[in-house]
Amino acid sequence: MNINSIEMVGQIADLKEVDYKNTLAVATLIELLIEKGIITRSEFSQKARELELATEAEITLMRRCKSIEK
Repeated sequence: MNINSIEMVGQIADLKEVDYKNTLAVATLIELLIEKGIITRSEFSQKARELELATEAEITLMRRCKSIEK
């Protein structure tokens, strides 16, 4: 294994750590919003399904429309 391979393995490990921390932060926020009654688990699931099916352009358009409504 050469030095570039070792560096790449280290970078991948760092990314996994960052991904884990980001996932934990998002999961924590979702649980707090549900516990405080701000959203329901059903509402969250529905929005996740909508976003999963939407393209990046559609998501951007949805955000712009919502900011205009406010």
